[in-house]
Amino acid sequence: MLTPHLRPLSEPDDLPFLRALFASTRAQEMAFLPWTDAQKQAFLHQQFDAQHRSYAAYRKPRPERMIVELAGSPVGRLYLHAPAGEIHIVDISLMPAVRGQGLGGLLLRGVIERAECEGRAVYLQVDEVNPARRLYERLGFRITGTNDFRLCMQRPPQAPSA
Repeated sequence: MLTPHLRPLSEPDDLPFLRALFASTRAQEMAFLPWTDAQKQAFLHQQFDAQHRSYAAYRKPRPERMIVELAGSPVGRLYLHAPAGEIHIVDISLMPAVRGQGLGGLLLRGVIERAECEGRAVYLQVDEVNPARRLYERLGFRITGTNDFRLCMQRPPQAPSA
């Protein structure tokens, strides 16, 4: 596998890619709707815009919004919110062509390594039926509660080995 490169999100240049990425994450549920393609596109644009505004106005400090690239091409996004003592994975999304190849695990291990170096816990939320949940559990995340239909998960900082 190629080594991923993380770079800061660049507005407005990255917006077309981010829209396509967002749509790819919703493709399965959209397939069941009896809407025209134009209606689905309009809905996805509206949903993306709302999410994008929400992430831009996120709590302080502002999240680190990064584009994941492979060989110079964008393939995903990783948004982190890092208040004192913890790191929240606000969003991690990959294009379908690179899913299931270990890239998500590689990115998550990088976040975990950073958290370990800084003595922080890592938090995330995931849909209960999301297949990525198994990856999170393998990496040491444990369910700490629920928020609507999402599971709240935490990976506490590990004690340094003696």
